[in-house]
Amino acid sequence: MDFKWLEDFLSLAETHSFSRSAELRGVTQSAFSRRIRALEDWLGADLLNRDSYPITLTPEGKLFRETAEEAVRMLMARRAEFRDRARDTGPMIALVALHSLTVTFLPHWLTQLREVIGPVSSRVKPENYDRCIEALTEGGYDFFLTYHHDAVPAPLDPRGFPHLVVGLDALVAVARPDRPAIWAEEGETMPLLQYSRGSFLGMLATVAQAQPGSPRVYVTHTNEASMAEAIKSMAVEGHGICWLPRRMVAAELADGRLAVVAPELPMEIRLYRNAARGRGVTNKVWAAAEGLAQGYANSE
Repeated sequence: MDFKWLEDFLSLAETHSFSRSAELRGVTQSAFSRRIRALEDWLGADLLNRDSYPITLTPEGKLFRETAEEAVRMLMARRAEFRDRARDTGPMIALVALHSLTVTFLPHWLTQLREVIGPVSSRVKPENYDRCIEALTEGGYDFFLTYHHDAVPAPLDPRGFPHLVVGLDALVAVARPDRPAIWAEEGETMPLLQYSRGSFLGMLATVAQAQPGSPRVYVTHTNEASMAEAIKSMAVEGHGICWLPRRMVAAELADGRLAVVAPELPMEIRLYRNAARGRGVTNKVWAAAEGLAQGYANSE
């Protein structure tokens, strides 16, 4: 089995077009088709419904897509790690984090970390919650940065994956300031911009929405990618209310583009560690993170 067959298949699963994927992969359509057929022959299963247009995945194809994505991710991550070692770029940590934390909390936290321990390279993979858990537990990453609320417990054994509370945030329901009065005239409920089913922030939003004082809502839009930034843009345009980390909407709240319309849900920002990856640099980073966390707690 050729590794490039997996990349071919994932491209096709994304584009649903042989011609487009062949162009993206830099091969002729006939060569691309032969490689996909070779993969199916190797697996002993049809991965595609070729009679439909655009093409779709068979049930076996949908199952194999998950396997192919994980295989490619792990192989590429390991290759990147080996290449970084070969370049001798110095100490490096590998970290997975929720998308929203990579744009709100992580940059400044890394700055503080480097002020304590000196230069250290970082490899960061923004992902959804479930993928982050997989990446941490399968051993490809040292740390995992996430939100936490006791209502949604983390599926991690504390003996193998200890954590530090490195910051605080809150989930807030926000909307464009001029919209609640308009919605009140139209009825008793507000339009909700919702995360996809199973989304971690979506689960926290359900907890927040159940708090006393939260408005009655109906779902007007679902973002299937569960990208908080995309949902925020919809709120700024006035399409409904949404639950977002306060750090993510700080600028919009400050300049009046958004307003808080419900009680907040406090959240911890946690750093989990894979204790099995006890390299010198990870021990050093963990000790520094613990010191920063203690200093933060004392300042509260």
